[in-house]
Amino acid sequence: MRFTYKTTVTACFAGYVVQAVVNNFIPLLFIMFQNTYEIPLSQITLLVTINFGVQLLVDLASTLFVDRIGYRASAVLAHVCAAAGLVLLTILPEVMPPFAGILAAVIVYAIGGGILEVLVSPIMESCPTDNKEKAMSLLHSFYCWGHVGVVLLSTLFFQLAGIQNWKVLACIWAVIPVVNAFVFAKTPIASLISEGERGMSFRELFISKTFWVLMVMMLCAGASEQAVSQWASAFAEQGLGLTKAMGDLAGPMLFAILMGSARAIYGKYGDRINLDRFMMFSALLCVASYLLISLSPSPVASLIGCGICGLSVGIMWPGTFSKAAVALRNGGTAMFALLALAGDLGCSGGPTLVGMVSGAAGDQMKLGILAAIVFPVVMIICLVKKRKSA
Repeated sequence: MRFTYKTTVTACFAGYVVQAVVNNFIPLLFIMFQNTYEIPLSQITLLVTINFGVQLLVDLASTLFVDRIGYRASAVLAHVCAAAGLVLLTILPEVMPPFAGILAAVIVYAIGGGILEVLVSPIMESCPTDNKEKAMSLLHSFYCWGHVGVVLLSTLFFQLAGIQNWKVLACIWAVIPVVNAFVFAKTPIASLISEGERGMSFRELFISKTFWVLMVMMLCAGASEQAVSQWASAFAEQGLGLTKAMGDLAGPMLFAILMGSARAIYGKYGDRINLDRFMMFSALLCVASYLLISLSPSPVASLIGCGICGLSVGIMWPGTFSKAAVALRNGGTAMFALLALAGDLGCSGGPTLVGMVSGAAGDQMKLGILAAIVFPVVMIICLVKKRKSA
């Protein structure tokens, strides 16, 4: 097999599929864990919090080791951790207290997910492509298609083999990071920073007002996305009274398809679309979707709101990355790592806020989602502030 930069781009796409598996497979098992292992909702919420919390810590730690060991070794390490965590998910709950075993496996694959979050975007940014913003949006759409694949194929597997055989499926999903680790070990990887230049230091980033606005935008992007995405299956099952299969298909898969569509559209037509206007429209649409989900008395309307939310958040994460790459051209690994850290903080904080408010209100998930509307509102404020300062 001949490895070229096209192979590198393909490996980056697959890297986000791995990220999708890491973040979205276990939420499909929330109700099963609750019933089989008698794990309460508060502890299930903790699985989401720990997953993204560990990714957040890895984002920060990666600024210390990625440049030292190199992007290639870091990428291979990330995929090994992702595969190991998925396999351990099938073993540890049987040899130790179930919640502790699941949590340990989540921590292992979250380490891989955190490294991937830092690496994939800058590796893609360094590849010789014509339009960086379009390429970045297309890249991030593969997270969505991975999400769709995880939900669709997992649901099909559960229908054919039974959800009690979920451990077999976890091992099947582990094959993807194993194969992609081999590809990253061989494919060419360019340097993000031009020869003779250096990336921005932490101090240079921290004194930049633009950087802090971008950090808040990334936090809001992650929170706006995951506050609905992580709870979509449980919301569809409990809040809308759907079956497990229909809950997975109607909840997270609809969300992911529309989120991926928004990113793919910008990936194809980005040279004709103003990114600032697209992001502002998306943030306003996100606010509307949260209101529809949480306030509508109709289950069907709430479900439509989940889909609209996926469409609205699609551009937020890759759009903020693209704006950062343009505004802070020598940001380097430190910038991408800190932005990923902010995004993962949002990914952890959004679902956690929904879970805490829902639990406090007697498992009223709609109230939890209503509380999370603060995130797209803050995104709108940041976009207005950035436009005024431009």
